[in-house]
Amino acid sequence: MIPYLILFVGTMLLSLWAMARVKSVYQRYSQVPGSAGYTGAQVAASILQRAGINDVEIVEHNVMLGDHYDPTHKRLVLSTQNYRGTSLAAIGVSAHECGHAIQHKIAYGPLHWRMAAVGITNYASQIVFWIPMIGLFGGFFSGYTAILIMAVCFGVIMLFNLITLPVEFDASRRAKLILNEMGFTRSQEEDKGVEKILNAAAWTYVAAFITSLAYFLWYLLPLLTGRSSDD
Repeated sequence: MIPYLILFVGTMLLSLWAMARVKSVYQRYSQVPGSAGYTGAQVAASILQRAGINDVEIVEHNVMLGDHYDPTHKRLVLSTQNYRGTSLAAIGVSAHECGHAIQHKIAYGPLHWRMAAVGITNYASQIVFWIPMIGLFGGFFSGYTAILIMAVCFGVIMLFNLITLPVEFDASRRAKLILNEMGFTRSQEEDKGVEKILNAAAWTYVAAFITSLAYFLWYLLPLLTGRSSDD
């Protein structure tokens, strides 16, 4: 029980640290206006136009840090603060989401692998939530069976998070290059500000991968060492 609590608390603290860092860096650079004076929506529209992407809708959403690219409906969703804002945070996040739209257009492999894995990953996430409760209150699964199912499901989640890493890092790389090339950032200080925002955001994905890897190994190792048996 104690090792599991250490695992739970450790991964929880890692996730909370990553989220706190994103919010802190975002809040800092949301107060720093970009010298070009463009809003996040204008930056996104210009980048998509330059990339020859004419079928992606730019949508305003009122959830803070809820920015994302929806490849299924071809929508680039920006929070109000980023859609209307002219800060380094607004243009950095907007350019990052445009990076995903560009990935979609050029059929970037990891993005398509992630899209294909969304369904099974959602099922796996539901299973790892319910199996411990079923085992605790219902006793429907033997120890070995439950551990095997948890290992498989966390393996799926871990692979999904692993695939997510190159998708996110590549989108950030594209964002930094495009902002500089198109003149939306005009100094080294602005480039560094955007880089800090995107790097902080990347840590949330790294934390998610480390967490899923830790739980995957937690359930896998007993199966490999034979320390788990049917009750």
